[in-house]
Amino acid sequence: MKTSRMLVKRSVRGVSAMALFMIVSLGTSMGASADESDAKRLLKAMSDYLVAQQAISFEYDATLEVITKDDQTLALASSGALILNRPDKIRATRSGGFADVEMSFDGKTLTLLGKNLNIYAQQDVPGTLDHLIDELRKHNRPLPAADLLLTDPYEALMLDVVDVKDLGSGVIGGVECDYLAFRAKEVDWQIWIAQGERPYPCRYVITSKLMKGEPQYSIQIRDWKAGDEVAETDFSFKNPTDAKKVDLKNLEGTDELPEHFKIGEAQ
Repeated sequence: MKTSRMLVKRSVRGVSAMALFMIVSLGTSMGASADESDAKRLLKAMSDYLVAQQAISFEYDATLEVITKDDQTLALASSGALILNRPDKIRATRSGGFADVEMSFDGKTLTLLGKNLNIYAQQDVPGTLDHLIDELRKHNRPLPAADLLLTDPYEALMLDVVDVKDLGSGVIGGVECDYLAFRAKEVDWQIWIAQGERPYPCRYVITSKLMKGEPQYSIQIRDWKAGDEVAETDFSFKNPTDAKKVDLKNLEGTDELPEHFKIGEAQ
């Protein structure tokens, strides 16, 4: 199966495409300047809140869409958990239908453990979480919601943004959120931010505009904890199952895409 990777469509029963288009157009054209200002303010408040937290933990459910060569959209689902201590420690898990992976970083050494395969790889990557995120992207192994974990999420998220919308409120996992939408050159993205004194991200959706079929990556966050709520964690790697050590390039079967998916070309 050949797929195009990278970064849902909502359907509304009983409403024609033209009517839906008119509703969206009318709802987003009035007071656009004020909406943009409010959306930026809300995003900046979220960014400032995230950066101010020395420790963060959450659980998540994620979906990565792929487009087959015959234009069928498939959604690969996974779940996991993440815990970090700024500026340089993190542990993240991802469990899906094809892989069960744990990543740990203690400020010096990155360890990727394939639990289902009982193999692991390590690489020295001394530095901050920002540096680690860059290195993981080079190896095509991004952290879940990586943009939101940086030391300046607002700057990263607003890069190349050309359109901003405040779409009011929504409810994610029982939490009332501010719902914002942004457009950039290569992607459209949406974010739902919890209202109140803890404006954490509840849902984040990225839509690729460079891939045929415009596949999405979405992550929904739950069980958010910050500061003293976060359990103390040892971020160093332990090997209780006597997993076999391999080179990072040989750590197969731990990617978000299974091996029988072949990555195709962008548009």
